[in-house]
Amino acid sequence: MGLTFALLGAALAALLAGIGSAKGVGLAGQAAAGLVTEDPSQFGKALVLQLLPGTQGIYGLLVAFLTMSQIGIIGNPVEVSTLKGLLYLIACLPIAIVGLLSAIHQGKTSVASIGVIAKKPDQFGKAMIFPAMVETYAILALLVSILAVFGVNGLNL
Repeated sequence: MGLTFALLGAALAALLAGIGSAKGVGLAGQAAAGLVTEDPSQFGKALVLQLLPGTQGIYGLLVAFLTMSQIGIIGNPVEVSTLKGLLYLIACLPIAIVGLLSAIHQGKTSVASIGVIAKKPDQFGKAMIFPAMVETYAILALLVSILAVFGVNGLNL
């Protein structure tokens, strides 16, 4: 059962953060396409703002790979007790949940920032700060999940 719980945690980290990123990048991409239709010279700025919500999916994938390497799915097989499996599942939840929600909200913030550069292209630096602030919480969740995954590995259960 331990291996099943740990794999569920890895899957949730990759799936939920990936779903959030897909939604966020999609929202920002729609706004970016509208801007580029009106002003093709803004493509580079719009692309940067569209890509920002995609990082949460990468973070979730990283935690999934780390978890799978710790439990032997990637690398050397190890015994995973039920308790340890549950702890791996819990360790993956911060990036799974925060990744899902922050990517969606970052996408919405990127849409607003794309609106800023549509009206005032010279304000790109300021516009990029708004979605970047949302990224802070995804990074914090990533750190918690990584530290927790490695912490579980160090336990003798």
